[in-house]
Amino acid sequence: MNVPSAAPELFTWEFATDPYPAYAWLRQHSPVHWTKLPSGVEAWLVTRYSDAREALADSRLSKNPEHHAEDAGGKSKTGIPGERSANLMTHLLNIDPPDHTRLRRLVSKAFTPRRIAEFAPRVQQLTDDLIDGFASRGEADLIHEFAFPLPIYAICDLLGVPREDQDDLRDWAGMMIRHGGGQRGGVARSVKRIRAYLAELIHRKRDGLGEDLISGLIRASDHGEHLTENEAAAMCFVLLFAGFETTINLIGNGVHTLIRHPQERARLQESIRRGERALLDSGVEELLRHDGPVELATWRFATEPLVVGQQRIAPGDPVLVVLAAANRDPARFADPDTVDLNRRDNQHLGYGHGIHYCLGAPLARLEGRTALETLLRRLPDLQLAVDPDDLRWRGGLIMRGLRDLPVRFSAV
Repeated sequence: MNVPSAAPELFTWEFATDPYPAYAWLRQHSPVHWTKLPSGVEAWLVTRYSDAREALADSRLSKNPEHHAEDAGGKSKTGIPGERSANLMTHLLNIDPPDHTRLRRLVSKAFTPRRIAEFAPRVQQLTDDLIDGFASRGEADLIHEFAFPLPIYAICDLLGVPREDQDDLRDWAGMMIRHGGGQRGGVARSVKRIRAYLAELIHRKRDGLGEDLISGLIRASDHGEHLTENEAAAMCFVLLFAGFETTINLIGNGVHTLIRHPQERARLQESIRRGERALLDSGVEELLRHDGPVELATWRFATEPLVVGQQRIAPGDPVLVVLAAANRDPARFADPDTVDLNRRDNQHLGYGHGIHYCLGAPLARLEGRTALETLLRRLPDLQLAVDPDDLRWRGGLIMRGLRDLPVRFSAV
């Protein structure tokens, strides 16, 4: 890896393609770095593993954007695009205890090991159905035809979205991740459509509760948990949003990494052929560490003066923990730029740390394992169909993922 000798330019298209040399420079020379983001908002970037882990668990760094020192215009440039205007702010990514504790307790019942294990056959069915749709062609775009629809349909099933409505949710969600690739204002319009649909679905479900997550939220509210309609809609929205984009990137980045590291891929394919699981499990963790789906943890705001990595942070300052930089920190991981699917002691921060650790991580891991295992087993000679330099990464601040991933393989 060629680390720049002078301060690198951040958030360019070249940076998006490979941000890791720039992060290596920041870790060494400016580990807690004040910068202006593409939105115009200024924030601290935390890049070292030890500092990142401490910051993620520091209660003085609030998730509530009302603590941001900026005016209302500045506040609107943080968080999920469109959530403020759609009245979807009251969710786990924007609140602190005790409300965070209350809402997380309600939703966590959907992500217990037992519930995830029960959901595994459905994830396998979705995976096989999607591969069936392109396997006979010998080519596909793995983002649009596989990595994107798989988690959308899975989270819709978990929420209790009727099958006949799921393609609409898929279309609206697709607009949310284009990051300017569609019509102007398309993201905000899609968020409002999702908000309206979720409010209507919550109302409909009151007449016939099932075993899905939305029904569970309604039951909790009816039994005195004081879950408002806005809270219920916002919770469903963030589960939908966070539940599909992270998994799209886990699958897309994971396949991309395996293609670029053929020896590690061959080890994994041989392990899968023998029906073994250990290398697949550790391999998913290594893919999460090496080029994970979440580049920066979601926004935090200092509620009082504090010090992070010997840097003084003022009240109201935004702080962004750079998970991608922390996960390549040589002070924590041996040979951090090397892909080792059998890596031990791999306590990466790919899904965060502390009370805001990603609630849906067990489901994302299930989907990632199932997708990678099935692709490598059913399409063993899978290869890129374009020059690697022609791949483009999506813009945006928090997530890291490919716009598309054209592949070819022997038709089956």
